[in-house]
Amino acid sequence: MDNIVPLKIQIATILVSIGFLAYIGRLIVRGRLREEYAFIWVACTLVLLFFAFWRNGLNIVSSALGVFYPPSLVFMGAIFAILIYLLHLSVEVSRLRAINKNLAQKIALMEEHVGGDNKTGRQ
Repeated sequence: MDNIVPLKIQIATILVSIGFLAYIGRLIVRGRLREEYAFIWVACTLVLLFFAFWRNGLNIVSSALGVFYPPSLVFMGAIFAILIYLLHLSVEVSRLRAINKNLAQKIALMEEHVGGDNKTGRQ
């Protein structure tokens, strides 16, 4: 009877992870999420699925890495993944800001060349 609760948690984790993978796939197909950004979500979900199927895996991995409390390894991994993802997003924002600035300058030059009014767009 004691093994029923962990089995229910394991089944729930597997179902939620598979549902999340399906949702990510749906977002990609509908064009709401680009593949390059979906990679981190798919990778994290696959790691969760891996440990959901391999019930003793977290204990084995944490003891191999010298981590005393296995759930702390999960939090450490999650924090590390979040930091990497935030760095990636910061690089993307910086790149898009530079592109946006360049486009704004080109539009201003084109409007000046045409002789249009920058505020109303009229000539």
